[in-house]
Amino acid sequence: MTPTMEQPSLGVDRIACVGEVEHPPKGLVEIKDTILVQKALGASGQGKLCVGNAFVTTEPVPVYRVWNKEKSYTLYGSWWSFELPKGPKQKYREENGICPSWSPLDRMSSCTIKVGTNVVVGPGQSAVCEQVTYPKSAVNQVFIPNDSRNNMLLVENCSAGADWP
Repeated sequence: MTPTMEQPSLGVDRIACVGEVEHPPKGLVEIKDTILVQKALGASGQGKLCVGNAFVTTEPVPVYRVWNKEKSYTLYGSWWSFELPKGPKQKYREENGICPSWSPLDRMSSCTIKVGTNVVVGPGQSAVCEQVTYPKSAVNQVFIPNDSRNNMLLVENCSAGADWP
């Protein structure tokens, strides 16, 4: 018997993704939430996730976010990581598809996801920025549908943050 090559996952635009959804940390159980998954996915060039799976938290799960210290509300955005962010800043931008115009990435905080929160985890989609294009990435990101404008925060116990990197 000859081994077969596993087919890569396809994004919403039917273009191959890079990487796969990694097994999340303890405290997350996979669920079906197609509406939330669709919110987290983007076509090539749009950023967001290329492919993703939904999970619900069964216990507090730590997450990290790099944000814009000039806009304190950006601490509570939608894009997070299970891993402590590491520099250099340009490498972090490339791995997570973050355009310079979206954020200067100068502050980093940690929070925990509230128990009972649905999130989406998956590898990043490519992002077309004003002066640069970031390719798809195998690095997994965490989509948490926070809405600070409507006081709907799905994270808690957040640190005040520190200058980054």
